[in-house]
Amino acid sequence: MTSNPGLPPTADPDLFSCHTEPIRVPGAIQPHGRLLVLDASTRQLLAYSDNWPDGSLQAALAHLTSSALPANPPGAVPVSLGVWAAQAGERWDVSAHCTDRHLLAEFEPAAPADGNGAPIYSLTRIFLPRLQAASSIEQLAQLAATEMKRLTGFGRCMVYRFDDAGHGQVLAEDVDPGYDSYAGHHFPADDIPLQARALYVLNQFRLIADANYTPVPLRIHGAALQPSDIDLSQAQLRSVSPVHLEYMRNMGTLSSMSVSIVIEGRLWGLVSCHGHAPRHVGVATRLACEHLGQLLALQIQSKEATGQVAEQLALRQLTLEIVSHLSDSDGTLSLLAQVPAMLRFARASGVAVVRDDEVWSVGEVPPQQAVMDLANWIEGLGAEVFHSHQLAQDHAPAQGFKDVAAGVLAVSISQVHRHVILWFRPEIVKTVTWAGNPRKNQVAADGRIHPRRSFDSWQESIRGACLPWSAAEVAVAGELRQALIGIVLRRAEEFEEVAHELTRVNKELEAFSYTVSHDLRAPMRHIAGYVDLVVDLEKKALSERALRYLGNVKDAAAYAGQLVDALLDFSRMGRAALKQRPVDMQVLLQELVRELSRQEPGRNVQWALEPSYPELFGDPLLLQVATRNFLSNALKYSRGRDPARISVRALRRPEGDGIEVEDNGVGFNMEYANKLFGVFQRLHQADEFEGTGIGLAIVKRIVERHGGTVWGSGTPDQGARFGFILPRVAPAAAADAPSPSRNTPSLRSL
Repeated sequence: MTSNPGLPPTADPDLFSCHTEPIRVPGAIQPHGRLLVLDASTRQLLAYSDNWPDGSLQAALAHLTSSALPANPPGAVPVSLGVWAAQAGERWDVSAHCTDRHLLAEFEPAAPADGNGAPIYSLTRIFLPRLQAASSIEQLAQLAATEMKRLTGFGRCMVYRFDDAGHGQVLAEDVDPGYDSYAGHHFPADDIPLQARALYVLNQFRLIADANYTPVPLRIHGAALQPSDIDLSQAQLRSVSPVHLEYMRNMGTLSSMSVSIVIEGRLWGLVSCHGHAPRHVGVATRLACEHLGQLLALQIQSKEATGQVAEQLALRQLTLEIVSHLSDSDGTLSLLAQVPAMLRFARASGVAVVRDDEVWSVGEVPPQQAVMDLANWIEGLGAEVFHSHQLAQDHAPAQGFKDVAAGVLAVSISQVHRHVILWFRPEIVKTVTWAGNPRKNQVAADGRIHPRRSFDSWQESIRGACLPWSAAEVAVAGELRQALIGIVLRRAEEFEEVAHELTRVNKELEAFSYTVSHDLRAPMRHIAGYVDLVVDLEKKALSERALRYLGNVKDAAAYAGQLVDALLDFSRMGRAALKQRPVDMQVLLQELVRELSRQEPGRNVQWALEPSYPELFGDPLLLQVATRNFLSNALKYSRGRDPARISVRALRRPEGDGIEVEDNGVGFNMEYANKLFGVFQRLHQADEFEGTGIGLAIVKRIVERHGGTVWGSGTPDQGARFGFILPRVAPAAAADAPSPSRNTPSLRSL
């Protein structure tokens, strides 16, 4: 046999290395028991703890090889092999379990059998009904703490729960006189490092009988193995970290026991027991404690599931109310800000609905630009549902409005457009009572970092956080998102059907108006022609009154003909195919101004043109028609001004390019602006200004067919402004079009 003492004295880790310390392969056990390590296949002895007396090792090995060893898979919990009566009347509780490579057998001193008085029986008969009758998780925790203290005899038993950050909060405790109370206190996550919490899930019971113990190293039986090769994760005798033993001694605790509360594979919390003096817990009591932990976990899981289901039902009722309200409207999501249930849905203090560059809100929300920036940031995350109760840690600008919105729950409705619904909660300043200052660790002369020595109550105010969003709120927010998307899609389908029907009707109306206007031109000419013929033939026989009446008939026919021609032009605007290409607006405007100036040579008109205008991409003929209408209207409605001033501005905006025409003419009342671009709509009397009232309707149709926007504004007796903007096209599309110098028609060629 060769000796290997395990960890050397200089390998003691400090607090800084706790997260990487090899706690699963310490190479040593606690001294209150003994250990044998066999090959999992051959059952040959590979290692043993260094506390076997002479002669006992072979007897224990012989007993073990003659026993029915467990066939359970690697990683399963240890299986009891019963009691072994050794030499000198010693009795040992023997258990065994398997790892991937080894079979480990543990020997612990056996207590006398309790029969029907064993702890497991009283636990099932008396304690379980009490757990089932508990009405809250806090009441469950208190029952468990009291029962665990009764079973084990420890001086202090606590039940505490871990939060998402790994910090523990004491929910209940039962203490003897002389022990400090930690009820309501918090323990920092570093007290139980992440790898230790993972081990608590795997091995749900841990006993440290004496914090002053000296680890018993493993001795290797053969040279092909190292103590660090032996996984003691499931071993009850596994030696623990020296840092943890120091932590216990600083706490005034010489013995401790922990039972894990594991729910759905997650470490929910611990039942932790402390004693001022060393204390050993027998196997029978230990099994009862493990069973208690499992019963407690089941009851907590049931209570949490019941509470979550009840919360989800209530939230779904609010979801139905929200969806019903929206279904009764036109389906516009901006209306959500007006639904009272939106605030109650997430227990929020404010709600904002963001659609592209628009924000609708209710309650207390951040400034509009901050809401838009936040929505843009959330959209960039690509998450359908986002939530944070400490928003400033995730989104730094939120530090500026944490009093209103320290946390946010958001759902993104569209992956194409910015369409986000956000619920806000304000900051809640939380006072946390820690069991000692969690950041006050000791640095010794040897440079090692030691755990804190004081566990006196230490309070800390935590800012920048709101009430956390519950799992039910997050889940039902996702369901609400799906419901809203369904409404939007349904409305989109309905609008598409309506649009399809309107397109069909419009085409029929265009065809009808084209046919009617085309067919009416001849009758109007005939009326005028017959009037001229009657006057020429019967002028001497007609009275002045008759001649006046016939004149009125001819004028009416001529005006009707103009209306028919205008209607025909309007219908053509919707039927003609667009022949788009780059259009030089500089040339187009200069030629139009020269033409219009020649039509009224006696007027004092001051034209103001800019040095350059943007090149537009569109149908040259239609753009000339639209621009001519603007300039002609400005010239017409500024008649009577001396001088008449007409300015043509170049527009270059993010959404596109265009022009705006302003005059100092008669203007109009903005109260009637909605009539500007309607067919045959006039804001001035026909005897004041000639025209059919269809010119601006033609401009609107031309601009909209190009995907642009048109507008007009005015002030009575101070002038008017009309303009349009067309979207830009990609350079490749413009390059494919014919050159403007060769294809932009002049006025002469049109």
